[in-house]
Amino acid sequence: MTPQPDPPSWFGPSLLEPGIDRADNPQEFERLWRGFMTARVTLGLVLLSLQGVIYALGSVKETLPVLICTGYFFAALAVRLMAPQREVVKPFDFKLISTLGIDLLAFGALQVAQDNSINYAPLFALPVLMASILGSLLLALATAAGATLLLLFNAAWISMQVPGGDATALFLQASLTGAGCFVISFVASQTASRLANVELHAQRSQLAARVQRQVNELVIESLTDGILVVDQRGSVRAANPSARTLLGVEHSSVRAGPFELVSLLGWQGLTDLMQRSFSERQAQTADVTIHHAGQGPRRVRVRTQLTATQGGSDENLCVMFLQDQREMEARMRTDKLASMGRMSAAVAHEIRNPLAAIAQANALLDEDLSDPKHRQLTQMVRQNAKRLEKIVEEVLNVSRVQQRESTDTARTLILNAAVERICRDWQSQTGSEHLLRVILPSRNVEVQFEPEHLRRILINLLDNAQRHASQQLDSIQVTAATSTTGQGSVSVWSDGPPMDQSVERHLFEPFFSSESRSSGLGLYICRELCEGHGAAIAYYRTERNVRGNSAGGNDFLVTFRTRASTPSPPSVEQR
Repeated sequence: MTPQPDPPSWFGPSLLEPGIDRADNPQEFERLWRGFMTARVTLGLVLLSLQGVIYALGSVKETLPVLICTGYFFAALAVRLMAPQREVVKPFDFKLISTLGIDLLAFGALQVAQDNSINYAPLFALPVLMASILGSLLLALATAAGATLLLLFNAAWISMQVPGGDATALFLQASLTGAGCFVISFVASQTASRLANVELHAQRSQLAARVQRQVNELVIESLTDGILVVDQRGSVRAANPSARTLLGVEHSSVRAGPFELVSLLGWQGLTDLMQRSFSERQAQTADVTIHHAGQGPRRVRVRTQLTATQGGSDENLCVMFLQDQREMEARMRTDKLASMGRMSAAVAHEIRNPLAAIAQANALLDEDLSDPKHRQLTQMVRQNAKRLEKIVEEVLNVSRVQQRESTDTARTLILNAAVERICRDWQSQTGSEHLLRVILPSRNVEVQFEPEHLRRILINLLDNAQRHASQQLDSIQVTAATSTTGQGSVSVWSDGPPMDQSVERHLFEPFFSSESRSSGLGLYICRELCEGHGAAIAYYRTERNVRGNSAGGNDFLVTFRTRASTPSPPSVEQR
């Protein structure tokens, strides 16, 4: 059965597949080049010393071997001191070929000059090895052939100098030495190629592992679920940003490095679950309450998994997956909206008609009643009918914003006048004159937005700001501004406490609210209305000047599409 090929890596073409060009490794090649050049200098020094001793002690003063060794030593030293070879040698590289030629000629000249009194044949192994490792197979075989020819020439020269000598033995020795050079060149070249291929595969594997690690880190860093890696001593080896947020250490001193899970009592539930996982040697799942300093408790669904032992070590790591219960509830709310959206709109339409009939009948009945107790009952019916009507209207608003009109048909309004009018109406209705400060720019800005939609957005934001503000003077500030490009914006700021990050991530989702009595549709409708007019709404934590001091607060910024702007009176501030 033919084996099926492995599927390609999910992050692209596999780095281990053939066909990828090999990147040169100049540092490794430079190291080998320096090694061979140093060996040549050392060999030249040894030969020069040997010939000097022979010349000093010998009865016959032969200067030619000394001159040959001297020239070879200085030639090798000059090449060693030159800039090293930095690129992989091509089939015919002048610098390498000239170096090999000097070696072959020097060793061959020494062999001839010594009249076979000293056998220099083993020295030919150096250029053969250098050609095999630094060059191609063809260059290695050519070097072996050159060494063999020089040995055969030396055998012929000695045979002519000594008539009647044993020429057969000389030629046989030269042939065997030449054959050994060919064997060395072939084996060394194949070994060097094999090692180069192994190095290439190692480089590709290392690159693939590095890419995979980077991808894994990006995925883990962007996960909304928290991930902790804990050892048996309770030391957290790694934690992604979501886990640090859930533990409340994103702004503390332990953020920079590993920390101890047992260092805080608020994490005791996680510590107990980790210890149970190690003691029972199996995965665990439980709901754990994490207590934060200065904050309320947070419910977290925790699932643990033990890693396998590696490298003969019996130490395991416990990987803990943390899910914020608020996140899970938010997903459930989103799913609920998707499944019940149409049904809720249909039901709201059906409720509105009989509700209107009830309200009308109650009003007619109230006109004919004179008994105060009976009129009190009709008053209760009217109040609850209005409450039901408001709930029905909120549900229908969700359906309306999904079918909003195109931005091209939106009306144009003067932002300054609209913001001032809406804020003044809100102040008079809520009696919050001392809370609100309105800051308007020095020029009018025309924006494309429905006036009634803008009113709904600002009223919603102001109501939310009033619930969370400190109720002090200027604790709520509404600012209309223009950018350098003429783009208008309105921000509603209040000096309320900072939001929990789990709440902040779901601010504009439907049916999400940190308060039990809220429907969680207000900010969602604001966002849908803004997007319907090409505008945008966002939340920031910013600082404002309140009564001469800088104070942090929650800022909701609405940015509009703009029209041409016109001059206006100086800026207006209202309290």
